[in-house]
Amino acid sequence: MRLLHTMLRVGDLDKSIAFYTEVLGMTLLRRKDYPEGQFTLAFVGYGDEAHNSVIELTHNWGVDSYELGSGYGHIALEVEDVYKACEDIRARGGLIVREPGPMKHGSSILAFVEDPDGYRIELLSPTRND
Repeated sequence: MRLLHTMLRVGDLDKSIAFYTEVLGMTLLRRKDYPEGQFTLAFVGYGDEAHNSVIELTHNWGVDSYELGSGYGHIALEVEDVYKACEDIRARGGLIVREPGPMKHGSSILAFVEDPDGYRIELLSPTRND
């Protein structure tokens, strides 16, 4: 078994695709409309779906926002340098909601960014101690 994708429901698909591709540097792998079901799926990631886990962005036509709920945590991305990644993300219009620094009660360096729908993405350095 392997992890294929994580699905997020989004209110503005074009805005979400722009965030994941232009701000976080992922690639739009595929996008397809399903007129009979009135939804569109877009898959983004850092590599092809045959060898990498990706994110599925689901846009239900006519729905412009969702409540995140209390069960969702975050998606984690490994970045070479958390501080530099935050500078780059901020320069590309991304919202840093937790500045880079050591983990509370730990020593791993991390930060959090928020996507257009309010989903949190954790940035972690490759050298983690916790």
